[in-house]
Amino acid sequence: MHGSLSLDIRDFFVPGPLGRIPVRLYQPLHAVAGSQQKPLPLVMYFHGGGFVGGSLDDADTPARFIAQYSHSVVLSVAYSLAPAKPFPAAPEDAYAAAVWACKHADELNIDIDRMVVAGDDAGGGLAVSLTLMTRDRCARPLAAQVLISPMLDPSMRLVGDAERLKSDLSVESCATRYRQYLPQTMQRLHPYAAPLEVSRLAGLPTAFIATAERDVLCPEAEKYASGLMLAGVPTQVARFVGITHGALRTHIPLLTEIVNFLRCRFAKNGGDHTIPFAFQPSL
Repeated sequence: MHGSLSLDIRDFFVPGPLGRIPVRLYQPLHAVAGSQQKPLPLVMYFHGGGFVGGSLDDADTPARFIAQYSHSVVLSVAYSLAPAKPFPAAPEDAYAAAVWACKHADELNIDIDRMVVAGDDAGGGLAVSLTLMTRDRCARPLAAQVLISPMLDPSMRLVGDAERLKSDLSVESCATRYRQYLPQTMQRLHPYAAPLEVSRLAGLPTAFIATAERDVLCPEAEKYASGLMLAGVPTQVARFVGITHGALRTHIPLLTEIVNFLRCRFAKNGGDHTIPFAFQPSL
């Protein structure tokens, strides 16, 4: 149990195809199971780490902020990591966690018609994979996707110039991580590994895509946003000037924008009408 003023936070495991998947659940205190409150939206969050690292702790700041200020339940998922467990272990874990959440909706007091996927870095790529998997497998449609400086293209055709951008992330480090995650060359063309290769984007959930100006991955995320728009998917893009890849996921202006995006989505999907949220740091 982790302390928080207004959240109940619990670590536990859910079943996955390769074994138990560690998760961390963030519930607003008034919505803890057994209460009479109406079900809340669910945001599934996937941490970064280039498919080879990262943990639930790395996702704690965005997950906590989203749960607290968007009045939703957040399920943060610690998926399988390469090289020990390469593709498709991570996206299959993501899908298994989503299936588990749907099966336990009553227990979690969540509204699965307002289920969102979110993530940063590799977790952003997994969030996209999950939107494709739920569509392809005719699972319950997701309400939205929130991508924070996502990794989307193993071919890295669009990466920016790290030196010119003063990027904290190098092309070489991305290439090394992709080699570990996708040891077989043909995997680099699989839609769940390379969302930028996907030509059939129609019908995917509404998107919020955040990019950092000082990030080699910025161009590929914005290219994916363009593809969604051309496919008729409502898409909001925000590029944060002067911000690096690593700093974006904890950048308060970004998290505030995400909360406002989610509040609007949740209101349209059966939630209460809401006014824009403005973060006021405690004095």
